[in-house]
Amino acid sequence: MLSRLACGLVALVATTAAVAAAQPLSPVEERVAGLVSASTGAQIDFLARTVDVNSGTLNPDGVRAVGRLYAEAFEAIGFDVGWVELPDSLHRGPHLFARHPGSGNGKRILLIGHLDTVFEPDDAFQTFERSDTLGRGPGANDMKGGNAVILYALKALRDAGALDDASVTVALTGDEEKPGLPTSVSRAALRQAADESDVALGFETATGLSWATVARRGSSGWRLEVTGRQAHSSGIFSQGTGAGAIFEAARILDAFYSYVRGEEYLTFNPGVILGGTDVDFDDSGERGTAFGKSNVVANTVVVRGGLRFLTEEQKERARERMREIVETGNLPQTSARIVFSNGYPAMPPTDGNLALLGVLDQVSRDLGHGPVE
Repeated sequence: MLSRLACGLVALVATTAAVAAAQPLSPVEERVAGLVSASTGAQIDFLARTVDVNSGTLNPDGVRAVGRLYAEAFEAIGFDVGWVELPDSLHRGPHLFARHPGSGNGKRILLIGHLDTVFEPDDAFQTFERSDTLGRGPGANDMKGGNAVILYALKALRDAGALDDASVTVALTGDEEKPGLPTSVSRAALRQAADESDVALGFETATGLSWATVARRGSSGWRLEVTGRQAHSSGIFSQGTGAGAIFEAARILDAFYSYVRGEEYLTFNPGVILGGTDVDFDDSGERGTAFGKSNVVANTVVVRGGLRFLTEEQKERARERMREIVETGNLPQTSARIVFSNGYPAMPPTDGNLALLGVLDQVSRDLGHGPVE
């Protein structure tokens, strides 16, 4: 992947040529590919250093510590480095931006990664481990591995003399896994960098090295709150007691599964659920406590979930179906409400993205790695 990126940046600076049969590498591309191969060990060592520093999204100090490692590395290859601090109210770590202004003659390229991971300090998975040709660690794939690819590709380009004219901005955000809200604040710097760029590439590798993502599903959240009548369990299902909050929550979630699921590119997931007679849910940390007894009908359920969609129209259709299920057909003596929160918008496929895929595909073929679909 590193060779593809480095040579791909050479191609992007020069042109967006149509896909053709594999072509011989230019002398500069040969030099870049050789430098990439020679730096494999150093890249893995650097990856291990970053993985061994916990940078869970809710650990701002750890996010900053990983960012410092990248700041030093980018400064060493001539990039101007700066931090974008988020307001304390967002409870998130900062973003790191590294810029190479170039001569102004080439395309303006934005390379996107993120410093945070889903593994918080209290997770048991904390260190990088190696076994033969395999490595594993918290955030090694998502996405400290992608960040290292960006850094070492740019190192190779610099050493090959292919970076002089390139205008490159590297954006490593500190809250990708759970963005600070509102995103109009937490994503302002990234949006500005995108507006100032001709091409943007992200380096998460979930699709594998023979595939590229030309569209991005949007993400939003939802919170379901269900209320029932607390009473002794001997009276459950009676007219006075009803079904209780937990049965009503189960009805709603089952209806989501049966009647909202199935549309292509639409997914939704209840990520955490708490229910009982005493529920304390912390939205900022998506965790909490619940108390209840088997002989008492539960009066409260809280469910937090996510929704992903390819278009804004698809999002609104799903939300409307979910609202209808929540607001109608409630079990006896229960009520429910659902509240939606916006994350980031959908980015459907575009002609520009398909053209960019053509460049990456051509580079991959030229390097002998086969097509990228």
